[in-house]
Order: sequence, then structure tokens, then C-alpha cells
Amino acid sequence: MTIRTRFAPSPTGYLHVGGARTALYCWLYARKMGGQFVLRIEDTDRERSTKEAEDAILDAMHWLGLEWDEGPIFQMDRLERYKQVAKQLIQQGDAYRCTCSKERLEALREKQLADKEKPRYDGLCRDKNIQDTGVPFVVRFRTPQTGTIEFTDQVHGHVSIENSELDDLVLIRTDGVPTYNFGVVVDDLDMNITHVVRGDDHLANTPRQINIIQAMKGTVPLYAHIPMILGSDGKRLSKRHGAVSVQHYRDQGVLSQALLNYLVRLGWSHGDQEIFSIQEMITYFDLSDINKAAAAFNDEKLLWLNQHYIKTSEPRMLKEVFETQLKKLGGDTTQGPPLEEVIKAQQERAKTMEEMAVKSTYFYKDFVEMDEDAKKKNITEETLPGLKLLRKAFGDISASEWKAETLHAIVIKIAEELNIKLGKIAQPLRVVLTGNTQSPPIDITLELMGRERTLKRLDRCLGL
Repeated sequence: MTIRTRFAPSPTGYLHVGGARTALYCWLYARKMGGQFVLRIEDTDRERSTKEAEDAILDAMHWLGLEWDEGPIFQMDRLERYKQVAKQLIQQGDAYRCTCSKERLEALREKQLADKEKPRYDGLCRDKNIQDTGVPFVVRFRTPQTGTIEFTDQVHGHVSIENSELDDLVLIRTDGVPTYNFGVVVDDLDMNITHVVRGDDHLANTPRQINIIQAMKGTVPLYAHIPMILGSDGKRLSKRHGAVSVQHYRDQGVLSQALLNYLVRLGWSHGDQEIFSIQEMITYFDLSDINKAAAAFNDEKLLWLNQHYIKTSEPRMLKEVFETQLKKLGGDTTQGPPLEEVIKAQQERAKTMEEMAVKSTYFYKDFVEMDEDAKKKNITEETLPGLKLLRKAFGDISASEWKAETLHAIVIKIAEELNIKLGKIAQPLRVVLTGNTQSPPIDITLELMGRERTLKRLDRCLGL
């Protein structure tokens, strides 16, 4: 048997990190088992589904590297198939047409709630054998009224529910569009899905879906219902907690492998290991190792991982995202030092690529004013003589001599001549060059800044 998993998002918004984790688990299991990973777009919510959201989901999946073997398959392209299956279920007595009005159903629900009963369809049309005469109808599943649905969930273990707890759910709406529970069953059977991995908010749907599968004479897949991701307040992660979309973290300068590494550990573990390569994830991952308990999203832990990946990545691998971040800040990357050299100098100093770009803009864009506190503390009557000596010494060397070793020797020589500590001359110089007090070591900063830009900024400070 070929293992086949699927990820089936609804294109009603961005790809949430919870959805991304589900996609990752599906993808990892398929890859581990030498199987196939299917991408299905469940776009039957016609009011909320948009092309923009669909594109955003596909873009996020590509960025994460979760490439699919089949798809994307769109449910709205399969309406005739759902109608065909529904008709077959009616013919074999496992479904029926229902013409109950919305008003009747709402009144029924209100009465049941008032009587402290569980809201459910009362089966009025169940045995009427209503035919298709042009009157609007929905198709309902004829849920067995006795018996038990049992299955073993890969995460939650044995699950059992009495059919008497279930009502006759709608399969096809009056507009011919399937409900979630029907569309997903038809799709999973048609696409030979062997393992359904999804959030545990769908656990209650599974007995209903198994009933439909059995009526269709299909093979019930194995289910793994994974726990929700929580915010810091213990509630389900949502917009109220801040950033929750994959794109947002990408735009902040979080690396895709860092996000994947973080997400895989939200509910799964392999001993005490924290850092996983993609291949290690594939090798070690198993559905049975997923934790039942919900995990809380922790931005600080994600940033710690991201910093690890920034520090350990080859600069050339970070070049494209670094350039993108710099351009967002108005930096001209054609008029500054080589990007890879700046990355090398800043790798130990940034938790995100956005932060690295912010800390590097002075190499690619002139600042308007120095930081006021930095200027007040470092550009004083006491430090100006040293800056003037530096200006003269730097002006006396050529562009070809503009190397960190040479520049470092000049700064030390002038500090010794003035009988001051290196910091008393290096820090004022740093403020002149960058506008603030944070940069790589001064000799590296000078080399990256270049002779022309260094002299220009010194001249501006000294009023020359």
C-alpha cells in the first residue's frame, strides 16, 4: 500500500502557523514512508474564499519547501462528482432529500435549546421519499440510529461514539455545494488518502465521516488528530495574540527552516533534541509520537532557533532574503559593500533577517541624523581632536590599502598618540559612521563602509 497524506486548507485567509504545522506533519509522514503528499484546496465557502488567499497559501507552501506530489485540487471543480455520489447514496437508501425550510429548522433549534436539548435535526423528511420535483432541497445522510462507531486515532487512541448521538447531517446544500463532512469524505476516497492528519477540532466530525465512508463501501483511513496550538494565555492561537501567519514571520526575516524546526517541535519530540535538519525530521518523525497535549506558541523560542540558523548558515544562503529586507528599508544594495561580507559581519548580532537589515542600513543608505543620545555622549570637544586625526590618516591612504588590518592599526596608533583607550576613539568614530553605537568591530565596519563613504561622513561631522 502506498501511503498518501493530504493537506486541505480553505482559501479564506493566510496560511496560519497551525495549518503550516499540519501540512508539515502530513508532508513528513509521506516522505518518511516513501509515500505521496496531496494538496487540496477546500474552496466551497464561496462567500469567504478568494484567489488572493489561495495564492497566499500556495506561496507560503513553496516558501516552506513543502512541495506536493499532486494538486492543487479544487473542490469547486468537483461539484458534479459530489452530486453523483449523493444521488447514489439516495438510490441505495443511505441518504434522502429534505425540503425543510430554514425557518422551520431555526424554530426547531430554538425550541430544543429552550428545552435544554441537544440541537439536532428531527428527521421529519427521513422517510418521506421526497423526489426531485424542482422544489429546493438539501440531501441528508441517513445516519444509523443504532450501533457504535469506533476507531483508533494515532494520537488520541481508542475513540467510540454511539450513532444515537448523531443526527442526519446535510451532505449537499440547496445550491449543489457539498458540506465539509461530505466533500472531505468523497475527496479522501477518490484520492486514495490512507492517513488523515488534521487538528483535533475535527475529532467530533470523524464518526460522521466514517458512517458516510461505510455507506460508500470505502476503506476508512487512519486518523491522527493533532492538538491545537495555544497562545501565551492558554487559548487557541489567533490574531489577538499577534502574528500568526507564515507570511508575517517570513516578512519579519524568520528563515523557513527555523520556522519548520520550531513547528515540528510543537507537539512532537525526539528525545531532548531541539535542532533538526529536514532530513532528520523525515527520519525521526512518526504520527504515534505526537503529544496529546496542546502546545503553546513561544515567539522567543522561535527567535532563538532563527538566530541559530542565521549564525550557522552560509552567507550566500542568506543573501537574497537580506537584500529583500534592505530594499524594504530603502537601502541601495548596488552602492554598498558585498552583501555576503555584511552578513558575515552581522550573523552573530541578529535574531531575524529584518533585524540584520535594520542594523546594516547605514552601509547602503545615508542616515539623516545621528542618534541624539549617542551624539551627545560621543561627539564632544574631547573626542573631536581624535576624529580630526583619523580623518587625516584615512585620507592619506589609498582605496587599495583600505583593509581592516591597516585601518585597525591606524585607530590604535592615534589612540596611543592621544594617550586614550581604544574605546574613546573607536566609539565616536562608530557614531560618525553609523549614526548609533551598534556595529561590527570598528575595523570591519570601516572596511565595509569603504574609503569614500567614511571620509564623507567624517567631513560632515567635522564641518569640512
